[in-house]
Amino acid sequence: MLGRNKKTEKIKLSPESYKQAKNFLSYLKPYRGIYTVGWIFLLLSSVTAMLFPLLMGQLLGKDNTNPALTSMPSLDLSSLNTNGIFILMFIVFTFQAIFSFFRVVIFSNVTEKTLKDIKTTTVKKLLHLPIDFFNRNKVGELTSRIATDINLLQETLNTTIAEFFRQFITIILGVGFILFASWQLALWMLAVVPFVAIVAVLFGRKVKQLSKKAQDASAKSNAILEETLMGIYNVKSFTNENYEYNRYEEKVNKVAKLSMKNGRLRGAFVSFIVFALFGAIVFIIWKAKGMVPTSISNEEFYAFVLYTIFVGASFASLPDLYAKIQKAIGASEYLMTLVHEEEEVDANKPALDDFSGNVAFNAVKFSYPSRPDVEVLKGVTFEVTHGQTIALVGSSGAGKTTISNLLLKYYPLSGGAITFDGNDISKFSSESIRSQIAIVPQEVILFSGSIRANIAYGNLNASNEEIEAAAKQANALSFILGFPEQFDTEVGDRGIQLSGGQKQRIAIARAVLKNPKLLILDEATSALDTESEKLVQDALEKLMKDRTSIVIAHRLSTIKNADTILVLENGQVKQKGKHEDLIADKTGMYYQLNNTQV
Repeated sequence: MLGRNKKTEKIKLSPESYKQAKNFLSYLKPYRGIYTVGWIFLLLSSVTAMLFPLLMGQLLGKDNTNPALTSMPSLDLSSLNTNGIFILMFIVFTFQAIFSFFRVVIFSNVTEKTLKDIKTTTVKKLLHLPIDFFNRNKVGELTSRIATDINLLQETLNTTIAEFFRQFITIILGVGFILFASWQLALWMLAVVPFVAIVAVLFGRKVKQLSKKAQDASAKSNAILEETLMGIYNVKSFTNENYEYNRYEEKVNKVAKLSMKNGRLRGAFVSFIVFALFGAIVFIIWKAKGMVPTSISNEEFYAFVLYTIFVGASFASLPDLYAKIQKAIGASEYLMTLVHEEEEVDANKPALDDFSGNVAFNAVKFSYPSRPDVEVLKGVTFEVTHGQTIALVGSSGAGKTTISNLLLKYYPLSGGAITFDGNDISKFSSESIRSQIAIVPQEVILFSGSIRANIAYGNLNASNEEIEAAAKQANALSFILGFPEQFDTEVGDRGIQLSGGQKQRIAIARAVLKNPKLLILDEATSALDTESEKLVQDALEKLMKDRTSIVIAHRLSTIKNADTILVLENGQVKQKGKHEDLIADKTGMYYQLNNTQV
């Protein structure tokens, strides 16, 4: 579960973290062949790089060679003069450059292909998660975390892992040379390694905890920013700019504090590494200097000094690289947890075909998963047949919108059954159920793009003629043709370039194009002015003709002609009948609602 609270905010390194990291590595499997070639080039570039100290030692000590002290005859280049060694070094550098080029290109290609697969898999997963998941998680936080984690993984796959293992190769080869040259000096060098390794592991755990906290706080701050900008009209109308700024600033300050704490921890550790490790290097070089020329040759001494510096630098870089890998493990853990969230698991169920429009609720009970102790619907029963219109009225929280959510199979029932043409909808796939239904909501959300694209959302295969016909039926054609770019007019973010009535008519045109068997109107005209309401209501009447329609309404004047009106209160049907019959009952709730509106 991705929803977080204060009790679960503290993240600890656990076997599950590494298990999820292994799941992430499975995305590399399709490219393991070329990725292996990249690792071969990494090994070759690392080995050629480690020839530099050896050749440089030969170059520097060439004039002072004492063959009697040379302990490594296999590495003796005495047959070459200074110019020969110089040329050999450039040949080595050339090969190293070639190996490094192919290593970088291969790792980059594999990384981008792997991240492409992860991105598409994650988005596909998000699109198929149940609605309750989005009730538990903020969209802004989700998108922020995914973007941040993907960027972190990109850096890790491209450079961090390769650099981490390159430093290991440097240490192994460097220590191997030192052991070969002088085991006494090697023992001094290796005395500090176990201690540094233990401190590095402990440091990595702490960095991972702080990094994940900082990532969570950053995601929450981005969620606040996204919500604020999406609701900027409300923010400004209530003059709450400073309030929203303070909310955002509080989260950003938390991110900064966590990051600075992380920085202090890393700084202290790096300082320790610099002091302890490089102090040891200086000491060992001092010891080695005392052994020249009694135990090792000048060439070996110069090579030893360079190898010692290389090994020391590699040890110094390991903690920071290890910390980045720990952060990447945290990122992959989050993404893999998301990828393994449970989907709407009914894709293999049969499709609902030949639905004629008969709908029935049979003693339906329902509680939202986030509030299982609160029963929203308490045994609701009603029936509507093909071509009929049933209206749902009642105060806020009575359960009207919940009924439409259940018709769309957004949630499983707590009890009872919903049937389409007498068949329990739980037996059919959600996709086939939703393909039979169109909904025109009170708050229409259009997608950024053209008017044509937004209408075509109801049927992606519709022709231009069908789109224009749908717009005409929705009373939208006249205002669309009034724009300079007509159907190619951009609607802006969430349709901000259009008025409320225009957006409603685009939504109706979209529903017309879908040609549904069941139409749900969720207070579709409640937020419109009189003129817009008239145009929209006329378009809705055309759309409702010969279709089963369920109308959720606040304005009772819009549902007087409904075949049946259900009056809901606290999740129960309190009254049922036609407008004339309900208004005649002066003790009933419908009469009271009507008087209130009048």
